[in-house]
Amino acid sequence: MLKNLFRNKFTTHFPLKAYYRASFAVCRVSFVVLLFPCVVCRESCVFLYLCQNLPHMALITIADKNKPVIPRKPTEPKWYAIYTNPRAEKQVFSRLEEAEVETYLPLQKTYSQWSDRKKLVEKPLLSSYVFVKVIPKEFPVVYKTPGVVKFISFEGQPVPIPQKQIDNLRLLIDSNAKIEVTSGKFEKGDSVEVITGSLTGLTGELIKAKGRKRVIVRIEELKQNIIVTIPVTFLRKI
Repeated sequence: MLKNLFRNKFTTHFPLKAYYRASFAVCRVSFVVLLFPCVVCRESCVFLYLCQNLPHMALITIADKNKPVIPRKPTEPKWYAIYTNPRAEKQVFSRLEEAEVETYLPLQKTYSQWSDRKKLVEKPLLSSYVFVKVIPKEFPVVYKTPGVVKFISFEGQPVPIPQKQIDNLRLLIDSNAKIEVTSGKFEKGDSVEVITGSLTGLTGELIKAKGRKRVIVRIEELKQNIIVTIPVTFLRKI
């Protein structure tokens, strides 16, 4: 059938420059796009097929063999927060590491009272939260990990966590500063940066809490605040 169509005097097929071939016609009715091997140039052409009694046949093939192929930029992994089953943060962290997923679980050292003594233990700073650095195609690996409940999302899409917030968490955990986690609401304060001490580089807001000036680090995606007491002389306004 296609050969007969090409023998029809209304069908045109001609080259455009060295690497372009095209034929076209004007049609007054709706068309359906079909892809067939062209019986003229032996390349893949798009046929705009109208009907068996079509007055015109439209097809086009464009192939520039000298045009360089520009590789796509690889997707950069981003940090995301996942919500876990209660008291399952460490197990989820270990399982994700076994799956070779970059993972971060901020642990806070604290003393736990036993019947006969106090013991220094590490507890998750943010209960039921673990952070992963992945690209979207790795989401299923995280979802399938036992103990994972969900990604922290907005309108059904996982919400990336800014790298700066992860850096702030690392600074807080690696220091000996006394910190407090709260979900309470605070008035917005001046943006400050720590310039002295073990928390140098930490950024946050200077607020007044419990009658004292303190620095709050907000994690908006989790609706969590981390409050730390730092001498005002250690801060600079940014």
